[in-house]
Amino acid sequence: MTTTVNTTASGLPSEFAVLEPFSEWIIEKRLDRYNHRLDVTMDAMQAYYDVAFPLLPSMMDYCDQYDINDLPPHVKKLMYMIFSLIEVSFPVECWRQGRVPDTGAATFWDHREPLI
Repeated sequence: MTTTVNTTASGLPSEFAVLEPFSEWIIEKRLDRYNHRLDVTMDAMQAYYDVAFPLLPSMMDYCDQYDINDLPPHVKKLMYMIFSLIEVSFPVECWRQGRVPDTGAATFWDHREPLI
């Protein structure tokens, strides 16, 4: 039996429709999330954080209902939103800038992405 899940235009579960204006943060790869963080303003990061952070416990509870090895697309998108929230947390909470302070041109390259 297939269960129908109501989703928003971007494919998020409808319970999280308030995140729809921030669908640009549905980003699969960590490096892409990092680059997006560098490309947006602090105001944009703060706006996303202010809406998403209070929802974090319910977002995680929603994702926990599913087998990590068999996530439907709407759950993966919600997880990518969680990952993006993690990506903006330090800039918003600590640094007040997208880049890590005092790192100059230093970069870090991932060799592998987590599998979900």
